[in-house]
Parts: sequence; C-alpha cells; structure tokens
Amino acid sequence: MVRRPVDCVPLNLDPYGRTVATCSVARRDLGEWLVSNGLALDWPQYSKGRYGAVQRDAERAGRGLWKGSYVEPWLYRACIRANGNPSTCSDDANAHP
Repeated sequence: MVRRPVDCVPLNLDPYGRTVATCSVARRDLGEWLVSNGLALDWPQYSKGRYGAVQRDAERAGRGLWKGSYVEPWLYRACIRANGNPSTCSDDANAHP
C-alpha cells in the first residue's frame, strides 16, 4: 500500500455547519473518482454540477450504485420530513433507475 497525503480545500459550510471541501490525492479529485465509480452521487447544490458528466458515464456503464435502484438521500430525507415513512420514501416506485 502506498501512503499519500490527502489535500482538501474548504469551499463553504453546509446548513449544519459541516465543511464542504474538494479533496484530492496526487492531484486526483477524490469526489470525481467516487462519482465515476458509482460510489457517490453528484450533489449539484454543492458541486454546481462539477461531477455531472462523470455521473452520467457511471450510470450508462452501470457502475456501483447504478447496478440497482435507489432514492437520492436528499429526496428520501425530504419525504421523511413530509411525514412519509421509510418504506414509502424508499419505495422502488420513487427510485432509480
């Protein structure tokens, strides 16, 4: 295993006071790597769509979470806040693909 430093550049804070940052290893954007491998979603609210193209590529290739169905976390939480229950909010009828 090769150990390399992780460099993070803080961008702003989310509504809960957590730091939103772009992190990289050897100049490789970790967010881009995660999204391109289907291990994370592009969240345009914070990324401004920065990872949209690599997400579309991951979706077309069926990598990671794109192998199955899911509900975006922000939509799930909005459903719960609107008095939905977990089984209804994560129902396959509301999920991707």
